[in-house]
Amino acid sequence: MSQKPQETALSKCPGCEEPLEPGDLFCGACGYDLSAVPPAPQDHPTIALTVPVENGAESSTESGAQARASEVRFDRRAGSDGSDAAAGSSGPAGPAAPGTPGGSGDFELAAPAPAAAPSADAPAPAPDPRTPAAEPSSAATPSAGTRVCVACRAGSVDTDGYCENCGHAQPRERDHMEQELGSVAAVSDRGLRHHRNEDSFAVSTTALPDGSPAVVAIVCDGVSSASRPDEASAAAASAANEALLESLPRGTHPQQAMHEAILAAAEAVNALAREPGRAMEHDRHRHQNAPACTLVGSIMAGGLLVVGWVGDSRVYWVPDDRANPPARLTEDDSWAAQMVAAGLMNEAEAYADERAHAITGWLGADAYELEPHTASFKPDRSGLVVVCTDGLWNYAESAAEMAAAVPADAHQRPLHGAQVLVGHALDGGGHDNVTVALLPFAVEPQGAGSACGTP
Repeated sequence: MSQKPQETALSKCPGCEEPLEPGDLFCGACGYDLSAVPPAPQDHPTIALTVPVENGAESSTESGAQARASEVRFDRRAGSDGSDAAAGSSGPAGPAAPGTPGGSGDFELAAPAPAAAPSADAPAPAPDPRTPAAEPSSAATPSAGTRVCVACRAGSVDTDGYCENCGHAQPRERDHMEQELGSVAAVSDRGLRHHRNEDSFAVSTTALPDGSPAVVAIVCDGVSSASRPDEASAAAASAANEALLESLPRGTHPQQAMHEAILAAAEAVNALAREPGRAMEHDRHRHQNAPACTLVGSIMAGGLLVVGWVGDSRVYWVPDDRANPPARLTEDDSWAAQMVAAGLMNEAEAYADERAHAITGWLGADAYELEPHTASFKPDRSGLVVVCTDGLWNYAESAAEMAAAVPADAHQRPLHGAQVLVGHALDGGGHDNVTVALLPFAVEPQGAGSACGTP
């Protein structure tokens, strides 16, 4: 049905305290339903009460009213059904003056009764009408285990992340994620333009059969044009990480282990498309493509640096000694990369084209023939491995630009370094989800010699 807009006199939203404009029906920041806010109580003028005195005359002077104030008591009158006055009233009471509380037929003025000891059989005294009764909450108390709104603390949260009582949008767990595990750290953020975070990551450590450590970082970017991209990236990151934690301790070569991990991730994403009964009510604006994502990962094990990828997420190498040149260790599966590889455009022209980020490789049931890419390096100097989605490298595309954005102490404080890089992307505009993992790669000094395959 139609409802007339209700103007509100509130200057701030009761849910998030954001400033409001006159006529607002909902808070623009959190979605709070302002029409459900009870209006401020109106100011009623003070009304002088005429109080009977002992000689039958009425005193309306201020001093008389003050002298008799302690003798005035409000008691409930007979109800509309003709029942007796509330227990506790004593003595006859005349009609109240028009305009007084008693004039409405609800209350009357009565002479004070002598003090008496309370009796166990006596009914409870009537409530004082001057004390406002607590208004019942508009929302029922959520049952145990139900997620409760962070704004009103009363309503339950629906599957779309909004309070069913006040409409407040709830923060999602994946909007910002951080993890530090030994010598590897990762940070993921929703960014400033997307309504959810469709990136995911997994970091872990394990041991090779000889007892030496192995460090793993997997970063996945959901394909926004596909359905359930957030689920696809989470499934891929988890499956790839689990596969590596199983194969590396068995002695599988790290490069072979990365190849198998990408295949396991692809199968996990393919399985999402086969799940029955998964209606896309919240994704009706998307084409019903199968869930899809990109993947990039890195392994540090046995003195080797192994990278693997499908899609356009990247790995960069940033030496601790910034006098040495940085490098990009992956090649994009994208339209722009194909144009450059074919010699049809230079890199600047290709990435300036609106088709630049159209990917030619991804994980998903409707992907072309899957071709996992892997590469192995043996660095001869210490450095930092940067594993990231295009939400970061869009703001630091070349290896030199990425190295300039990495803090000088990132190899000592990888979590802080990852936070700084995410902040760099947000400061640049944050148009996409941003995810980055940092892995410091330590190499003992070996003199003047260099090893083959150095990044």
